Amino acid sequence: MRYTLRQLEIFVAIARTGNVSRAAEEVSLSQSAASTALAELERQFDCQLFDRNGKLLKLNALGKSLLPVASSLLTQAAEIEHLLEGKSSLGDLSVGATLTIGNYLAIMIISEFMQNHLDCHIALQVKNTQSILQQIAGYELDLGLIEGSCHHPELQAETWIEDELVVFCSPSHPLANQDIASIEALLSATWILREQGSGTRETFDQALRHHLPELKIRLELEHTEAIKRAVESGLGVGCVSRLAVRDAFRRGSLVEVKTPMLDLRRQFMFVWHKNRYQTPAMIAFLEYCRSLTANIQRSDQIHLTTTI
Repeated sequence: MRYTLRQLEIFVAIARTGNVSRAAEEVSLSQSAASTALAELERQFDCQLFDRNGKLLKLNALGKSLLPVASSLLTQAAEIEHLLEGKSSLGDLSVGATLTIGNYLAIMIISEFMQNHLDCHIALQVKNTQSILQQIAGYELDLGLIEGSCHHPELQAETWIEDELVVFCSPSHPLANQDIASIEALLSATWILREQGSGTRETFDQALRHHLPELKIRLELEHTEAIKRAVESGLGVGCVSRLAVRDAFRRGSLVEVKTPMLDLRRQFMFVWHKNRYQTPAMIAFLEYCRSLTANIQRSDQIHLTTTI
């Protein structure tokens, strides 16, 4: 073969970062060595993989075709290395989870999974839906657990389990005394919501799409726990996953506001790149997640031995 795995590793790193210097840091090389390796790969095959604009490199058509194949080959090469070293055949797994799933499910699921697969190492990143999708599309993550929609043409999405948002307030809030809140009452309330780009906000906006200009949004926060604390302190009304407030409802520090006129249901989903090689770790983890939800209807019914 006229290419090496090291050359492909450098190519993939540059494709992800768009910059030779940052890519060189990722693969523990000097900038000149990384640049030379890329130049040699292109020279060997008399081709160009990037369009160059100063220090920025952007994949051209050939580079885009090569990226998924090279990424898969490197993943399989890592599997071979693990096997030769006598390590678990599952290998490593990089998972991205959106904030609700990451903070209230993924950490516990990963903990239980790794107790059954002691040699498997899982790296978890917790970000909003759009960030996770971008990283999967860029081959930075193997698998995503998301709570928003996925329309990226290169990504495969699979429905996992239904989730439901719930409107809530402090026990002293006027809405706490209403059996069912009217649309007028919701529009007169002050809201504390997740930021744009999150799956939670997408579902909320869709449910109230005919009334968005009339909403009084006081705060937009990136973290569900911050929203819960703000609502508990009386700053306004919130809307997050029922999964995230189930313990607060039990304690009575927050109360549900009944809104049967709103459709606040959504789906948790698995997402991966269509061209990504599915490793044994990825397959085993997906099967484990599916088994946890095989006989339940909604995310807040998931039972984990690890306390949430």
